[in-house]
Amino acid sequence: MRPILLKGHERPLTQLKYNKDGDLLFSTARDKVVNVYYSHNGERLGTYMGHQGAVMTVDIDPSSTILATGAADNTVILWEVQTGKVLHKWEFPTAVRKVEFNEAGDQLLLITEKRMGLPGRFSILPVVIDAEATQAEEPILSVELGADDAKFNVGGWSYLSKFIILGHSDGLVSQYDAKTGELLKTAVAHEKDITDLQFSSDRTYFITSSKDKTAKILDAANLKILKTYTTDTPLNTAAITPRKEFVVLGGGQDARDVTTTSSRQGKFEARFWHKIFEEEIGRVKGHFGPLNCIVVHPAGTGFASGGEDGYVRIHHFDKSYFDFLYDVEKLRALGAE
Repeated sequence: MRPILLKGHERPLTQLKYNKDGDLLFSTARDKVVNVYYSHNGERLGTYMGHQGAVMTVDIDPSSTILATGAADNTVILWEVQTGKVLHKWEFPTAVRKVEFNEAGDQLLLITEKRMGLPGRFSILPVVIDAEATQAEEPILSVELGADDAKFNVGGWSYLSKFIILGHSDGLVSQYDAKTGELLKTAVAHEKDITDLQFSSDRTYFITSSKDKTAKILDAANLKILKTYTTDTPLNTAAITPRKEFVVLGGGQDARDVTTTSSRQGKFEARFWHKIFEEEIGRVKGHFGPLNCIVVHPAGTGFASGGEDGYVRIHHFDKSYFDFLYDVEKLRALGAE
């Protein structure tokens, strides 16, 4: 599996995102830049310039017409994908950590962080998927946490855009009604900061990663923990593969926490685990620093990773990946039981 190595950023990556068709890959980093590439060969198509702070998050509507980005400059920007034109800009009291369109593409979830006495909150903005349309200035829903509560920096929409699921810095996961903003459920998922939250293709379950060196799959309806993957390194990101029963985990110890510059010592690898049997089945090396973000192609044909080293690596799975079968004898033994 020979990677395509992309050097489009000068500072650490913060998020990667494929569009719905999987032909485009967007990247954000702490260098204020948003890039877009052809996912099949890594050719850079363009750069979106407009933020004045580190860009933390990116999403694209289902029709690949409009791009949304959020940044540490306390703004969310809507862009026309094809031209890079800024369509609208919203300003908020604190940095924007997450943006995500709902399944219909007509609403945008955004999460702003708790900072300097200001509470964190999530809001939902109505969006018109038309480059010529006028966008609403105010959110249709805004819910804040109390000033004493932990930060919540990751989250997304569940199936049918029914719930908003959020991951907290104290390891809690919370479920809100997406229409009313009412808090419905909370669950303890991790012992430390939840660093990423990504949904399955049908959004009925999701995976979280944490600094406590574990990743977990939870049911979106009841927040029950279904699977746990325990590693030997802090995790920054986790994703679910749609065609095979695998999950992909990434992270690694920060430079200040290791005594050598060896990439093996720092464990800077994408790790593949069997989703059902909770066993590690392989690793992909390459980055020279912690992996900050991993995203799997919508068709399950490959994945991309972004690291603290500023590089994006695109991997297309070989035939052997699709032909791989988990230990047949173990499956038979489990079936007999």
